[in-house]
Amino acid sequence: MRVLYVDIDSLRPDHLGCYGYARPTSPVIDSLARRGMRFENYYTSDAPCLPSRTALFGGRFGIHNGVVGHGGTAADPFVQGAGRGFQSWLGRHSWMASLRRAGYRTATVSTFGERHSAWHWYAGFQEIFNHGTMGQESAHDVLPYAEDWLARHAREDHWFLHVNLWDPHTPYRVPLEYGEPFATLPPPDWLTEDLLAAHRAGYGPHSACEPTGWNTDQRAAERYPRMPQEIGSLGAFKRWIDGYDTGIHYADAHVARLLDALEAAGVRDDTLILVSADHGENQGELNVYGDHQTADQITCRVPLIVSGPGVPAGAVDRGLRYNVDLAPTICELLQAPIPEAWDGQSFAAALRGGACAGRTHLVLSQAAWACQRGVRFDDWLLIRTYEPGVKAFPPTMLFDLAHDPHEVHDLADRRPEVVDVGLALLERWHTQQMETSAHAVDPLWTVVREGGPFHARGELDRYCRRLESTGRQAHAERLRAARRA
Repeated sequence: MRVLYVDIDSLRPDHLGCYGYARPTSPVIDSLARRGMRFENYYTSDAPCLPSRTALFGGRFGIHNGVVGHGGTAADPFVQGAGRGFQSWLGRHSWMASLRRAGYRTATVSTFGERHSAWHWYAGFQEIFNHGTMGQESAHDVLPYAEDWLARHAREDHWFLHVNLWDPHTPYRVPLEYGEPFATLPPPDWLTEDLLAAHRAGYGPHSACEPTGWNTDQRAAERYPRMPQEIGSLGAFKRWIDGYDTGIHYADAHVARLLDALEAAGVRDDTLILVSADHGENQGELNVYGDHQTADQITCRVPLIVSGPGVPAGAVDRGLRYNVDLAPTICELLQAPIPEAWDGQSFAAALRGGACAGRTHLVLSQAAWACQRGVRFDDWLLIRTYEPGVKAFPPTMLFDLAHDPHEVHDLADRRPEVVDVGLALLERWHTQQMETSAHAVDPLWTVVREGGPFHARGELDRYCRRLESTGRQAHAERLRAARRA
């Protein structure tokens, strides 16, 4: 078997045509969905980038592997200590290590490991192609490496190639000569004038007043013309969404080049093709624009499309599934060993066209921008915030995703009985995870003790000065008071 895994950073599923999006962002990915299986409820267990890929490629939740954030102690795996052998646990039991033991050549074309100093993530990869641009590259920079590798190895059997594209991630940098594919098409209509006004009255990096981060920078505006420096109107929102959707469209066009390379080698129909992402991307939800800061439906739900030998065409799986379920699934299909300590549950039966129930609920983690855990159950999403970072998140939020997919209406006060169910599920999950952990500490609480989420630690004073300089002194006072407390 051959496996091509296309990993598109910051790709949310509801901006793909095959997931119902009105704009034609993804004709190539949509064609793969028609030829294979689309997973409707597939979530990263730990967001954003570093925790997500650590969980996926290591087979374990962040609460078990130690990585839940982007800096500090919880950006590295737990130290194994005296029990570490000649090889580390990941060296012996990562997803790629399992495939290597089954005789697979494993390769990655990605800058991710260097970008995050995630040296542990390389465990099990036989070939690593890092073009050194730290996640700032475009798809046209990535494809020559992947195409060269396929030209040399595609006709061989038993390989796994991971190709990482970054184009939907901010800053939106698709070359201007690519054009404006969505210039005449309206953006999603859920954001109203009143809601945008409420967002602008709020605060936080990547909020409507500063969607590019902590500060506005005219040089950045000139370098990245697809990104407005503020979401000051619905017109600016359209420009912003056009930038994101153009990034998706550009990545999709380069997925076509990967498929062409398989076709040229005569192995397209014999290759299992996976398309997914490390996390989604809030585009206004919870007043976060162009970032991935929450343990919610928008940051944590990701696409998964699988096409290839034995996968039923046009099928849709609606079971609740984690990204850590993918590793044991592929290992089962490839007859590779599945370590007992992995947290994932194989859904290989679903890919073979059989019945395969999903999980009853999921628990989602975020500790890079806020310290949160979300519980996804039935049609509900409960978000428990332990440390809000520099956002105005209340301790508990509740959303009815069936009627409010963009998380506009917090029902926590109106549906306390549902809140109780979600909190009970969260408490039960936490107890079970700690009972099965080799470590006595929950890394999310390590983040809290070390001063809060990494991206909200060292920049608070600078952001407060920006708030004061833009007439929002009350927000600055609130943030400083919260930090003192």
